[in-house]
Amino acid sequence: MKLLTRGAALLAALATALCPASAASSASAGDTRQGYVRLAHPQAVRESGKREVVEFFWYDCPHSQRLEKPLAAWAARHRADVRLRRVPAVWPGAPAMAAHARLYYTLERLGLVDRLQGAVFHAVRDRHRSLTTEAAAADWAAGQGVDRARFRGAYESAQVRRETREAPRLLERYAVPELPSIVVQGRYRTAPTTAGGVEKMMPVVDRLVHRVNDGR
Repeated sequence: MKLLTRGAALLAALATALCPASAASSASAGDTRQGYVRLAHPQAVRESGKREVVEFFWYDCPHSQRLEKPLAAWAARHRADVRLRRVPAVWPGAPAMAAHARLYYTLERLGLVDRLQGAVFHAVRDRHRSLTTEAAAADWAAGQGVDRARFRGAYESAQVRRETREAPRLLERYAVPELPSIVVQGRYRTAPTTAGGVEKMMPVVDRLVHRVNDGR
């Protein structure tokens, strides 16, 4: 297993400690008393027929783990009119985050995110499994009933490699300042700091979806 350098390991530990307030800068404006900010540079949405909700998360972030169940339940209730798009956060110089992003995109390529997203959080946060190498990730996936050859094929695919490389740029484009963060329709962003806590984020997302539906 390839070990992280001491500097990278320290960065990963610091990232975990500062999960709700990363080094990413925010270029947004808005009334945070309402629980959200408006992006200074709105982003295009991928699907015109539904409202788009984009979540930025990290498997080793305790706040992202706390949001997972309410977010999944909310998305299930809104499956007909909202498209949830997840983006694994990768800060520059954080190889563990890049490895987790590669694991996420592998599961997405295999159509297993809905089934295994919570299980990854449990493995990383509660069981303290790093899952930062292909061998470790494949072993874990096999333990979840995933065909090892299929997993490795997706993990090594050009698509997963490309998406993993793109992840840090998405964090910058959406001006994400903390994790988890949620962006609604490429315009409005909420996060624990602006919403007043992780548990208050989904009600804010509800209000933002209604706001977009009303044409505001």
